[in-house]
Amino acid sequence: MSAKLLVVAGGCFWGLEELFRKQAGVIDTEVGYIGGYNGAPTYDHHPGHAEALRLTYDPLEISYRQLLDYFFRIHDPTTKDRQGNDVGSSYRSIVFYDSEDERATAESMIRTVNATGLYTHPVVTAVEQLTHFFLPRNTIRIIYKSTLLAIRVIIFAVKNR
Repeated sequence: MSAKLLVVAGGCFWGLEELFRKQAGVIDTEVGYIGGYNGAPTYDHHPGHAEALRLTYDPLEISYRQLLDYFFRIHDPTTKDRQGNDVGSSYRSIVFYDSEDERATAESMIRTVNATGLYTHPVVTAVEQLTHFFLPRNTIRIIYKSTLLAIRVIIFAVKNR
């Protein structure tokens, strides 16, 4: 197997990661920052960077196009710099490509989504060349994982009263 990468941005990177990591063919997921102005982005200071997801997948189990199809279904690609309550350029919708084939596939998928009429407004998702992907500091990831675990414990407790 020759694993491949997909990098997308579409709102809160934790939410994207949680949804994608459960998909068949997805081997690994990492959240981070991409496309900004500083070389050491942090959660509190990442000017111009988008919160993004880098995932490793098995192309024998799921294709790049299938992953993009899923991406366009799990976030609103028609809102500029916003996903739900998250507002700002950190939450913009982007597909990052690493080859001309990926670029063409992403642009084709956007045309397809627009043609379906699924959304009342046109897709504003950008298609950009993949650049350096910055991983967040471990402390942010630990805080997120701890919070997620606490939420799951609370849900379990409420369901089993």
